[in-house]
Amino acid sequence: MQDSRILSSFQDLAPAAGMRPLRRMPEPVRASELVFDTCKVGVVLRAVLFVQAVVWVAALFGAQGLWAWAGQMAMLTGAALPATLVWLLGVCALKRPLGSLPMPAQWTAGVTLGALAALYGCALLYWMGLVDPAPWLASAASGALLAAVLVAALVWRARARTPASTTARLAELQARIRPHFLFNTLNSAIALVRAEPAKAERLLEDLSELFRHALADSKEAVPLSQELELARHYLAIEQVRFGARLRLEWSIDESASGARLPPLILQPLVENAVKHGVEPSPTGAVVRISTQRRGSVVVIKVTNTVPAGSGTRGNGLALDNVRQRLALLHDVQGRFQSALVDDVFQVRLEIPV
Repeated sequence: MQDSRILSSFQDLAPAAGMRPLRRMPEPVRASELVFDTCKVGVVLRAVLFVQAVVWVAALFGAQGLWAWAGQMAMLTGAALPATLVWLLGVCALKRPLGSLPMPAQWTAGVTLGALAALYGCALLYWMGLVDPAPWLASAASGALLAAVLVAALVWRARARTPASTTARLAELQARIRPHFLFNTLNSAIALVRAEPAKAERLLEDLSELFRHALADSKEAVPLSQELELARHYLAIEQVRFGARLRLEWSIDESASGARLPPLILQPLVENAVKHGVEPSPTGAVVRISTQRRGSVVVIKVTNTVPAGSGTRGNGLALDNVRQRLALLHDVQGRFQSALVDDVFQVRLEIPV
């Protein structure tokens, strides 16, 4: 199965001639990981104390004495405190719409709202006659800068919660050996016991290896070779079930086998390829797994044809799980992409060596 066209889809902004437009899998909103979750007393308290500390320091500039500093601090607090509360309440009210945006857009929205909140605080001082002329530009710039710091803190806070939630999802994945898959495998083994006992024995050995890996203690990272071995055991089981309908292609670069991956990250990708490519099609499908080392980067591709069409779109939880766990381990050095072009679906991972 040639995948040169689908690989070029990851890079080209426009589809090539004769090719249907690329359809990318949407990223679902993860409500449990909303960055702008400021509707908590602790978050509000820390944000107010941080802004107030900045106000105290800013009031020192130009203050000729203690009383002058106190007066300057009181005036700045009259603008900064309402502006901070307005920003916190605003992003709290908009946390779900903001959470559906890409991360750069979330940063832009947070900083823009900070500038607007600062203009509101400056307007309060101007209407009370405490400043004339009003420092509109300086206020907007200060508000944007403080908002950027607060957004950074919220992002770090969200990332600090990610390992725990990812560990929970991994535990769920490890415990989720689908019952019908187990029953189908056992039924296949029973059918082979008398006719082909050696084949039945190999089938049960593959099942045993699959369970041994799935129920093993979680590790931060495992070598790519281990993930490929697990995929081989799974596909060997499914080969008995689907026979000639499951056509496998392997292209493995041994120099890439030492790359580190989160455990059980290939399993859901291979399972999706069988479920959405082979299972719904009477004629079966081709599943291709390839690895390639390109300098300091390893490219892993799981590709499957979709002869029966794309069918009903799933909820994308498996792909989203892989995407998040890859980002947790490799951060910006890891890349995850998926595309469906001309009835060929491919998931592509890039990880550092």
